[in-house]
Amino acid sequence: MNKKFPLLSKAEQADLSKSILFFNMQELRRMCEGLQLPSKGKKMALITRIMTFIETGKIVLEQEIPAISRIKEGQKIPLESQAKILFGSFKNDAATRAFFKKLIGEHFHYTAFGVDWISERWFAGNPPTYKEFAIFWQQEYEARKKTKIPPKKEWALLNFVAAYLKKFPTAEREEVVTAWKQERAQQVERGMVLLRKIL
Repeated sequence: MNKKFPLLSKAEQADLSKSILFFNMQELRRMCEGLQLPSKGKKMALITRIMTFIETGKIVLEQEIPAISRIKEGQKIPLESQAKILFGSFKNDAATRAFFKKLIGEHFHYTAFGVDWISERWFAGNPPTYKEFAIFWQQEYEARKKTKIPPKKEWALLNFVAAYLKKFPTAEREEVVTAWKQERAQQVERGMVLLRKIL
């Protein structure tokens, strides 16, 4: 792609950075392919890759989880407090949930903040033990009970619903769903107008 960067003005970049949060994974992958960018990764990784390319022309590649954080072929990880949680062995199943409830308490449930923390440790080449995760999860759980932490910005649906119900507290579920679909359609169209300008 022989173009001059940035591909959009500052105002257009700001508009796209808002609208792109409403894109689903299929739309983001198509956008990456249209810009000749790698299309693997989680939602925020794809958004960052697209926006970075538009702003600078640089291609942000998917971060690799190092071998030390991955389970080896044939290796079995027991559900024990001192065992390490490795990529390829961590499961969201009944046995693992029961084990975490034994370590933490019946209030344990899988959370985005817990999964993100494990991923960060994997990428850093420092996979945690089940006990380390249990300690982190309980501390974070207690902290979040005291301070309300908003959803991540890429969770457009949750953020939209929270804002809509704050404005219209008596809104029925069907009304909220309809409003979300309309907002998402408008935001995706705004984003596509800007992307068509580039492509």
